[in-house]
Parts: sequence; C-alpha cells; structure tokens
Amino acid sequence: MPTTHDIPTNGRPPALEARDVAVFYGAAQAIQGIDLVVPANRVVALIGPSGCGKTTLLRCFNRMNDLIHTARVEGRVNFHGKNLYDADVDPVQVRRRIGMVFQKPNPFPKSIYDNTAFGPRVNGFKGDLDALVERSLRQAALWDEVQDRLGESAQDLSIGQQQRLCIARTLAVRPEIILMDEPASALDPIATQRIEELIYELKRDYTILIVTHNMQQAARISDYTAFLYMGRLVEYGPTDRIFTNPAEDQTEAYVTGRFG
Repeated sequence: MPTTHDIPTNGRPPALEARDVAVFYGAAQAIQGIDLVVPANRVVALIGPSGCGKTTLLRCFNRMNDLIHTARVEGRVNFHGKNLYDADVDPVQVRRRIGMVFQKPNPFPKSIYDNTAFGPRVNGFKGDLDALVERSLRQAALWDEVQDRLGESAQDLSIGQQQRLCIARTLAVRPEIILMDEPASALDPIATQRIEELIYELKRDYTILIVTHNMQQAARISDYTAFLYMGRLVEYGPTDRIFTNPAEDQTEAYVTGRFG
C-alpha cells in the first residue's frame, strides 16, 4: 500500500485529500481504495497506462463523475475539512471552486470576451467584468495576443490559444484548484511549451492536478507524481524520486518505458 509520508504540507492543510476512494461504473470497478494527499500550491501529475483510472480519479475531485448515470463513488474527498460527497454539498458549487480543463479545447461559439466572462455572468458577478476578463486572460498568458480581438469568435483562435482561453474561462470564476485532463495532448510542441510554462506560473496561486501520458511532461512540470495501474495507486511521492528512485518495481518499469 503506497504511503504519503514524503508529501510535506509545510504546516498547511492539504488542498484536497482522498480517503479510500473507489469508483464503479455499474458493476465494474474502475478505481479502488485510493488515498491521496494533495498539498496546496503544488502540481500533482497522475500518470499510468490508458485505462488505469487517471481521468476517473481526476473527475472525482469536482464530482464530474456525477454526470455519468452509471457511476458510483465511495470513500471521502475532503476539501476544507468537508467531504465533497456529503448529501448537503452542491456539486455546482464544488465545480466553481475546483475547475476543470479538458483534453480538447472546448470554447463556446461566442466571442473571446464572452467565453471568458461566461462563468462570472452565470454566477451573478457584480464587479468590474472588463477587469476580470483582462486579469483572467493575463493569467492564462493570452491577453497580449487577443486584447485587440476580444469581440472576435473564440473559434477563430489557434488550438493552443483556444486551450489557454479555456484556462482563462476556468480562472475567471476564481477557483482554488484546477484539474487538467491531458491539456496539451492535442497541441503542437510550441503550444505545449506555452501550456507547461503557464502551469508553472499558475501554481503560485492555484493547486493543480494534471493527467498526462507524457512522462517527460510529468517530470518537467509536477512537484509530485502518482502512478496508477489497473485502478490502484501503486506509488505516490516527489516527482524527482518517482522518476529517479521509485520504491516499486512496477513504477520503475513504467517510467522507464518497459511497459505502458
């Protein structure tokens, strides 16, 4: 059973804490008994072969699995001391505070401005919307490229720009945690580098969990890495240790490319 004794939280409460989390799709169990402590303002990479449960686990952290009618989640996901799966927790409010960026960019068929402003408007934001849009686009490293095009369709942007716009749209509702499901898998190397640089900058203000198939990417951008295999958490620890001195033979086999 993997331990988390080498996951320091620097005296701060963890941003998220999974305790004995299991997910079922109908009768089929997708992940089993996962314990995971996510420190605040750090990047945690979830790695493992296709079908190992990475995305399923990620979606547990903001109750996205609720949208799949056959899915059932057991265990606890603690956020600010509250189990996100308690009956009195509103999943819509969870998704405001724990945002998600998907594998493929999914801008709305609206202008760049209206994409960024969508969440705040829906949530009844009463402040300076122009300032919020600018700040979110700046945080997503997109403002300089689009400041003179805010009224143009978001779908006219490049794929890499669309993904950064989706990140800006997530940031505009002021989440505490950002979940990213292979956010660079559809991008070219230059756009991928921009996303990686952005993730590094964002962790000053946000906690980030990222699913990636790219071992080099996980090694470059994450502080901690969790290796999953067949629905189980095999090993979790500081990224440099996972990639240079893993405790489990299975982890070593995967990160060195012997399987997966």
